[in-house]
This record gives sequence, structure tokens and C-alpha cells, in this order.
Amino acid sequence: MGNSGLKQHYETASKTGVLQISDHRLKEIPQDVFSLSEHLRNLDISKNKIVNLDDISRLKILKQLNVSTNAIQELPSSIGNLRKLEMLNVSFNSIHCLPDSFSNLSNLKQIYLNNNKFKQFPKQLLGLTNVEVIDLSNNKLTMLPSGMANMFAAELNLSQNEISSLGEDLHKAPRLKILRLDENCLGLDSITPSLLRDSKIHTITIDGNLFEPKQLTSLEGYNEYSERYTTIKKKMF
Repeated sequence: MGNSGLKQHYETASKTGVLQISDHRLKEIPQDVFSLSEHLRNLDISKNKIVNLDDISRLKILKQLNVSTNAIQELPSSIGNLRKLEMLNVSFNSIHCLPDSFSNLSNLKQIYLNNNKFKQFPKQLLGLTNVEVIDLSNNKLTMLPSGMANMFAAELNLSQNEISSLGEDLHKAPRLKILRLDENCLGLDSITPSLLRDSKIHTITIDGNLFEPKQLTSLEGYNEYSERYTTIKKKMF
């Protein structure tokens, strides 16, 4: 679909601040999008064939950016200028690392990096104090680094990776309550007593690892974890 077919979308976005132009076979972000820089708060350009986001920093008031299911291999360092960004979805691309400037995105609350090519946990995610959800599922991660005590998400999805080690200080993550670890390479000894006993985690999903989930009940710290789980379930019902 050509630019003429998108004209109505742009006109509406100039009034609403919301532009949705997914699934239009776009190979780059149309220049007309940047003409909306004073208005655009929510941009969805998912399901296209976009290769780079080089000019994305021109959209300085963006709060939500969805570029999932494109052909992006790396994010530009200028993305760190999107200081108002609260939700970023770059899932289903070919990204393997984040630029250092990503640490500047201090207002991010939801970060979707799933279905990419990350082999290492991006340390740029550490220290983002407002983040609530990080999704790194379906990548190539093998371990978690030290420093996870500075990971502030309440929910961390690491399912469908190749993780065999959870690092030494994950239990110190100050707000972590939901930890998804399905389909990794974890042994039972990877689930440390401190993770069960001393963390704030109330839900761990571990199907598809090198042990049966029911074996958790034999571990030191399981009773404390079970109490948190039971408490949260009671609050939900």
C-alpha cells in the first residue's frame, strides 16, 4: 500500500497522537511519520519489513513504540533520546544486543525483547527503576550476569532460552515477583535456597527443564516460597 493509502492514518494521528500502520510492507519508516513528531505518542509499525530505526529519536514525545515483526538487527544509539518512552516492543526481530544509551530510557515500564538473538542478558536493563515487565523469552541466553540485584522488573520472562545458571544475586532483585523459566537447561541445583527463601518471588514457572517441577518441594526455602504463593492466590480470589 502506498503513501496515498496511509494519508487518512496520518491525518487521524495528527489529532489523536496515535498512529497504527502495521502490516503495510514498509521497508522504512515513512517521512510523513516524522512530520507528526510534535503530536505522536503511540506508534505501531509492526509486521513490516523495516530494517533500521535510525531517525526514531526525532519522535521525542513517544510513549509507546511497537516495531515487532520486522527485519531489525540493531537499535540505534539515538533511541536513548526517547526519554518519555514507557513501552517498547521489538520482539520478533534479529537483535542481539542493546546500545549503551538504552540505559537512558528511565521511564520504560514494559520491554518486549522476545524472539530475537540475544546470547547475553542485556546489562542496559539493569538500573531502569520504573520497569515492570521484561520479556526476553525465546532467545539464546545461557546464563544471568551478576548485578541482577539492580533489575527492578516485577515480572521477568526468560522462557525458551538455554539458561543453565541464574547468577548469584537474582534473589536480591527488589521487586521481582513472577519469574518464568520454562524450557531452559536448568538443573535442580540452579534453584538456590536464597531464591526461594529470601526473594519476593511468589510465582516460578519451570516446566521443560532438567528436573520435574514437583522436585522443588524438596528444596530448602520451598516452604517460604509456598507461603508467598498461597498468600497471593488468596488475594486474587
